[in-house]
Amino acid sequence: MKQIPLGATGTATLRVQPEHLADRFKDAILPQVLATPVMILIMENAALNAIRPFLDAGESAVGIAVDVKHLAATPVGHEVRATAEVVAVDGKRIDFKVSARDGREEIGTGSHRRIVIDLRSFNERLARKSV
Repeated sequence: MKQIPLGATGTATLRVQPEHLADRFKDAILPQVLATPVMILIMENAALNAIRPFLDAGESAVGIAVDVKHLAATPVGHEVRATAEVVAVDGKRIDFKVSARDGREEIGTGSHRRIVIDLRSFNERLARKSV
């Protein structure tokens, strides 16, 4: 892993489709708006995109903590754009400030933490769990 600079940023976008809605994703009685777990997924992808250029071959980073607020509802058809900024690096642990907008307003904000992993050893540990 190369040195990850504070302030490194990444983005991720998603056009909201019916399968991303709370009423289909979680419970039929919920409104037809973007589900919170999907918004978090976009934020996590933005965070990974912020550090991707600094990862060595055979490395990735997995999410280990999320603390976000879902501030506003987003209907089908809107594009959601998440941004992530590196705010702290402690060895392999990276902290991010994350947010998401739907073209009209901020829909989410918070923090996210990822840890850099060696894919080979991670997959070996995972395989041992499968037996």
